[in-house]
Amino acid sequence: MRFIITSRLAMSVAIAACTVTAAHAEDPEDENTIVVTGRSLEETLPQELARYGSDIETVTEKQVRDRGVVDVASALDSVPGLYIKPGSGPFSYVDVSLQGSRTQDVLWTVDGIRINNRLYGGTSPNDTLPASMIERIEVLKGGESLFYGTQAAAGVINVVTRSFTDDFNGQVNGSVDSRGGTNLDGYARGSIGDHRFVVYASRNDAEGYRPYSVMQPSATDQKRGYRLWSVGGKYQFDFTSDLRLNLQYQHTQAKLDNLSPTRVNTSRNDRNEEIASVRLDYTGSDTVQFFLKGYFHDWKTAYVQILNPIPAGPPITVYPEGTFWGYQDYGGSAVVKLHPHRGLEYLIGYDFQNFNGRDDVLLIGKITEQVHAGIFQVRTTDELSKRARLTAGVRYNETGGAKKTVWNVSGRFDLTDSLYLEGIGGTSFVLPDASSLYGIDPCCEIGNPKLKPEQSLNLNLTAGGAFTLAGGALNWKATYFQRTITDLIDATYDDPAFPNGTYINVKGKVKVRGAEFQIDATVAQDWHVAASYTYTRARNEGATRQRDRTPEQFAKGSVSYAPESLPFGANVSVNWVGDTYSSPSGFPRQNYGNYAIVDFGAHLYVDGSARRNRFGINVENVTGREYATRGFGSAPADAGGRFLYFTRGVPRTLRVSYGLSF
Repeated sequence: MRFIITSRLAMSVAIAACTVTAAHAEDPEDENTIVVTGRSLEETLPQELARYGSDIETVTEKQVRDRGVVDVASALDSVPGLYIKPGSGPFSYVDVSLQGSRTQDVLWTVDGIRINNRLYGGTSPNDTLPASMIERIEVLKGGESLFYGTQAAAGVINVVTRSFTDDFNGQVNGSVDSRGGTNLDGYARGSIGDHRFVVYASRNDAEGYRPYSVMQPSATDQKRGYRLWSVGGKYQFDFTSDLRLNLQYQHTQAKLDNLSPTRVNTSRNDRNEEIASVRLDYTGSDTVQFFLKGYFHDWKTAYVQILNPIPAGPPITVYPEGTFWGYQDYGGSAVVKLHPHRGLEYLIGYDFQNFNGRDDVLLIGKITEQVHAGIFQVRTTDELSKRARLTAGVRYNETGGAKKTVWNVSGRFDLTDSLYLEGIGGTSFVLPDASSLYGIDPCCEIGNPKLKPEQSLNLNLTAGGAFTLAGGALNWKATYFQRTITDLIDATYDDPAFPNGTYINVKGKVKVRGAEFQIDATVAQDWHVAASYTYTRARNEGATRQRDRTPEQFAKGSVSYAPESLPFGANVSVNWVGDTYSSPSGFPRQNYGNYAIVDFGAHLYVDGSARRNRFGINVENVTGREYATRGFGSAPADAGGRFLYFTRGVPRTLRVSYGLSF
């Protein structure tokens, strides 16, 4: 059996920094602006994408620290246009909808290296990404298959780990919470001559909370806990002023409870993940620049599941400890930028990927494939126009006889210094994952090897601008987005030959339409206010109702107070989710939306203006609202029949932290 997977030229491209809601303000005095100083083509390319119409949002390390979050998914909760909910607390699977997408339409990367689980498209990498390693997170919204290939049909989430500095510095942080959670992390970085280094580590541990609204007495393990530790390092060396070597390595181990609402005695995933890369950058002149990069990603899980019988009796081992599922992904890429004449520049690249994986839990046979991909992009330069910038490109993929070509165009026009228009459009694709192609477990949906790849036509149009306020500024942005999807892959339970379901390409087109509006303001230097609203209409052709697990509308708002002259600050945020539906087996369709979650945080520097010793207090879900994160499900009840339950969001949780900077 073979598994078709397409790589991305820029899975190795780290996204350059922009502001959270004002990526185009381009004001170096703006405290929200991150200026990229690296000379690498890889580091500066994403910033160039923003100049040519791509929509990029950034979550900063300060925002992560002020909110007191412990995993990457929670750190992303403030991003406009992104609905993201961890299933049952930190380091759990998540539901994602980026401008009306499904979870499997968004590509995740760490420093440009793909980390999505290609065995199962809807399984995110959130369970191995602690927040402590974040320098920033960048979110590209809209179809990005030109640079990233499959699963970037709705966008890309790139986690950038701790970056290099010439001066020696670092932090040590610790926290405890009211749910039995403890977190300890730290990093150090600096340079010795032409050698730069970064090292970081973290430890996260929690007893957890009851993950379901209803659990049967036969489920004797009723708290989802986790234990995770990560360690990583980077090294950089300048051979000359134009030639630089970068090395990176990260290791993560985790023990993650994987509970169910009935019969569970023990159920756990023991993760082991390695991420490594080597990159050579050449920045000799404006005429020629290039980088060469190789990467390695190994992700393994040892699974165990023991159930309690009904009626009572000795526990039943369904999957003995050590049952394997996992994958390995390695390859390399090369990108060159050419500026041989005035007015135009060219980006040319080649990408190779080798993927293999196996699942002995839900029975997917061993799969392997190699990928070759190329990209060509042309774009105008400021020599033609400093106000209008345009780009166009194509990507060609070849995998085991399967071929795919996508195209992309984008542009930005600065009408004035404070008003701009931009847009990006093109085609994207999502290949079938291994489970939908080759799943053979009789418990679940059976794979369909005849599935076609999904194809989509994408368009994002944006207008935005900035206004000067007394002692601050206000930035605004309004976006219209749409995706038309052909051959969408979905599960069906209507075929009598497959009583537990199988996978099909949905007939007709699936259409996603929506709009997003956001503002971001700094007032009197000390106050910061942000708000966003997103509306989405996602329906199958001819249908009159919203697709399941895609919120029709949601809104986010935050207010923070952080005076430079005083050693303290505070913040409050509100996330509201409108109608969101799921269809549990044997029950009518359920609405699990219409709720608002309030979070609060405050911090104090006990050493005043030195700001080296920081105490923090954060309260997640201040009102104690019980809400569903992944919709409703149903399961056999101990007494017979079926019962309805939902996956619970984090209850009210108090977290106290201390950090020492040096």
